[in-house]
Amino acid sequence: YRASPKRIEGPDGQNLQLQFRSRLSFPLFTGGKVEGEQGAAIHIVLLDVNTGHVVTSGPESTIKLDVVVLEGDFNNEDDEGWTEEEFESHVLKEREGKRPLLTGDLQVTLKEGVGTLGELTFTDNSSWIRSRKFRLGLKVASGFCEGIRVGEAKTEAFTVKDHRGELYKKHYPPALNDDVWRLEKIGKDGSFHKRLNKSGIFTVEDFVRLVVRDSQKLRTILSSGMSNKMWDALIEHAKTCAMSGKLYVYYADDTRNVGVVFNSIYELSGLITGEQYLLSDSLSDSQKLYVDTLVKKAYDNWNHVVEYDGKSLLSFKQSKRPGASRNELLMGPVDYPTSFENQLPQQRLAGSVPPKQSSMDSSLLIGGGLIWSNSGGLHQICLDACGGVLQINSGGVLQICDACGGLQQINSGGSEMVDICILLNVDDSIYLLV
Repeated sequence: YRASPKRIEGPDGQNLQLQFRSRLSFPLFTGGKVEGEQGAAIHIVLLDVNTGHVVTSGPESTIKLDVVVLEGDFNNEDDEGWTEEEFESHVLKEREGKRPLLTGDLQVTLKEGVGTLGELTFTDNSSWIRSRKFRLGLKVASGFCEGIRVGEAKTEAFTVKDHRGELYKKHYPPALNDDVWRLEKIGKDGSFHKRLNKSGIFTVEDFVRLVVRDSQKLRTILSSGMSNKMWDALIEHAKTCAMSGKLYVYYADDTRNVGVVFNSIYELSGLITGEQYLLSDSLSDSQKLYVDTLVKKAYDNWNHVVEYDGKSLLSFKQSKRPGASRNELLMGPVDYPTSFENQLPQQRLAGSVPPKQSSMDSSLLIGGGLIWSNSGGLHQICLDACGGVLQINSGGVLQICDACGGLQQINSGGSEMVDICILLNVDDSIYLLV
């Protein structure tokens, strides 16, 4: 047992400690830039340990720091107590005849208690020291905080490999055309890599497509040699892949009026019916059952799936026309999301317009929906089977927009068109969807 070292307190009894606020991105290679996770900047703060707050004022908040390399076995991960002498005794210098171990911006100046590491590069690997690992450390530069003890900062221990090892490193995020061994837990020329290649899976794209279509088959290919924990890490990494903009469609029959649309990794994106495109999360329950059947047929007959011919698919973008109420929305193109984990935009209720003297007429059916009209008969709203709403008034100002989920509204001058999407709720209130 070792007692915690005594500290000379800072102003107002502060107990000062430097701390890394960012984790490093691993693995590290000689000649490569030292970065935070996912390429983020590496931030440092000066804390008052007594309060846990960043020291944002006073001369201590603007001190200059030295960046050093420490032996990987310096101090236990959960032990924050060490003396200045102990810290200095573990600072590493370059091997004899070698270049400086760490090059780049070797000093950081705090501003209001916060700093950011500049560009740093290791020139040598870590295999030559006992622990075979390094740490980065931060200490107060000479000439600052004289007579005041400021605890140094350290990162977790890490390995630095020779640059030639970068040829085998994983990619974050992986690209679809990367070799499949760029994914975590798949070693180049290892058993998993060979099993995947034997099954026709050579790229990250091949892998994620099979994850979508038949993950159990993929799990069987990798066999019991891959633990559940390894499998979860592999899938999690694969899900971060950058998507291409390609779309694919499987048509229900030769007329090509109805088809299911898939993204570049064969996830369901939506349904085409005639000239309409319906996002998968906007489908009714009955439509979902039909789509599920089509998706299964598509997966079983993938040779009949074709790349989409480039027609514009309907999607939503929010904006307002001059003089429109906050419940009137324009429709237009919107960028498709590119993340494997976030494919479909979510709709939310934006506001309500309660109708007066409303009534349901169940004898009027369009596409399996119901027609609602007010007592004056000036407006009709049809909740179509596609989940959209149609509206007409007797003056012809409001026109049906092809049952696409919205309607076209023309002003009295006939020069302006607004597409609106309305949902008739069960309590006879009308809600606009954004």
